[in-house]
Amino acid sequence: MLAICFSSSCSLPRTPFAIRAIFPLLLHSFNRKSHPLSTELFSTQDVFAFNVKIGSLSRAGNIGAARQLFDQMTVRDTVSWNSIITGYWQNGCFDESKRLFGLMPTKNVVSWNSMIAGCIESGRIDQAWQYFQAMPQRNTASWNAMISGLIRFDRVEEASRLFEEMPTRNVVSFTAMVDGFAKIGEIEQARALFNCIPQKNAVSWTVMISGYIENGKFDEAEKLFENMPDKNIVAMTAMITGYCKEGKTENAKMLFDQIPCRDCASWNAIITGYAQNGSGEEALKLLSQMLKKGMQPDHTTFVSVLTACSSLASLQEGRKTHVLVLKSGYESHISICNALISMYCKCGSIIDSELAFRRIDHPDVVSWNAMIAAFARHGFFDRALASFSEMRLNRVEPDRITFLSLLSACDHAGKVHESLNWFNSMVESYRIIPGPEHYACLVNILSRGGQVEKAYKIIQEMPFEADSGIWSALLSACHVHLNVKLGELAAKKIMELEPQNSGAYVVLSNIYAAAGMWREVTRVRGLMKEQGVKKQPAYSWMEIENKVHFFSGDDASHPEIHRIQLELRGMRLQMITDNDTEEVFSELSS
Repeated sequence: MLAICFSSSCSLPRTPFAIRAIFPLLLHSFNRKSHPLSTELFSTQDVFAFNVKIGSLSRAGNIGAARQLFDQMTVRDTVSWNSIITGYWQNGCFDESKRLFGLMPTKNVVSWNSMIAGCIESGRIDQAWQYFQAMPQRNTASWNAMISGLIRFDRVEEASRLFEEMPTRNVVSFTAMVDGFAKIGEIEQARALFNCIPQKNAVSWTVMISGYIENGKFDEAEKLFENMPDKNIVAMTAMITGYCKEGKTENAKMLFDQIPCRDCASWNAIITGYAQNGSGEEALKLLSQMLKKGMQPDHTTFVSVLTACSSLASLQEGRKTHVLVLKSGYESHISICNALISMYCKCGSIIDSELAFRRIDHPDVVSWNAMIAAFARHGFFDRALASFSEMRLNRVEPDRITFLSLLSACDHAGKVHESLNWFNSMVESYRIIPGPEHYACLVNILSRGGQVEKAYKIIQEMPFEADSGIWSALLSACHVHLNVKLGELAAKKIMELEPQNSGAYVVLSNIYAAAGMWREVTRVRGLMKEQGVKKQPAYSWMEIENKVHFFSGDDASHPEIHRIQLELRGMRLQMITDNDTEEVFSELSS
């Protein structure tokens, strides 16, 4: 018979691997079910080592190997069960976690807390509540997990009631509720609770600062940030986002430069800020710097950079970014594919837009909207309608953006009758309430189609006050169709809403000039001067050799202005050569 020493003085190896190696011999020599030594094969140290390994494999996504180790253990403690249960729901297998939890011989509070967290991560908040209710005993972490879960699913009132019932609160409890109140716009209540936190940590300060920013109270966020004792990278990143939302990109960049060790989130915040504020070139430069620093862009980075390429209408930069997307392995990420569709559309390559769309295995409503909008923008009315039909065949429900894109397609194609049909279908068939943007588009379509009075009637029947965009659409139509009376009304409304809008003054002046009402022209120009309104210069741009050149009226600041003027003069001469030789000589002598 085989004799094996299990005493502490034994020199034989007792690692888990050595023990597994001698299992066959032991099984041959002993009856495992009856021999007292069978349960002693795993020491406390062995169980601990296996538990650590199970947790490590689970976090690495190798749940199969973790389960294999768990099954090999002849002795398991509560930590073993908790580790494998947590591992399963962390890897998207909550039902197996639930099954194992039911088989668990002895449960502790950590076991129950793990199931609550698993329910929340799996989107089963009601089941989480059931586990919370069934717990024989709870600790502060149990209450915090449940409160955070309810807030995550926008059930802030329930979370608040639970918070009031909580026997012992800590900084996590308070911070969760501060986040919850800020989330539903109760920012003053959030601040009052923040002030009650006995020992605030960096997360508490950051959540409150972010809450102010998300609720449009940047000044309060800035003051709080200045008083923050230890500013961390998360708070600084939140402030960068806040500065960018306020259009203060220079302040955002100054703060960004102060971050000693920037992470991907901080790079994304500043790149997104520049892209959303129309500084596409700066966004692209920052991407280049990010890559030189060895940082790996994520999907948020690429979406922001593609937005920058769209604003610049830079096809070359867009294609370069697309190559980076492919190299980084994000080509199947749906938000990036959607951004690619929009980028190629705005850069003039509708074919590439459709190719990007066709690469998506399961397009969502955003994908379909982007493709319909792309066809609309390029004047492919029938293709836009065909995409909508295909979308419905794929059982994707349209939303308000879908119908805005369809109305835009009607606008580009001059389809007045069809636009009214789509508008009515949106309301009656799909029960979607039109917003100001839908009415603005419809008014623009009717106005451009010469139905100015009908457009005005729609404005009067709208369930809300028309904004300057809607009145601007009517004013432009009045200029085209020379309707002085409605033009005066539309211009007056715009001046009331936006006193510094130069467009209203200029278009109204042009309407008066076209009608021969020169006294009124003088009056409007005088009023414009009196109000200190300056005409906003229009500008255009083009990309040459990887550089974007901007041009505006009467602007002589371009370094190649003399060559540009000579070229334009040559083009003008070329255009008039065949028509009027005498004018050519006159032009040359000037």
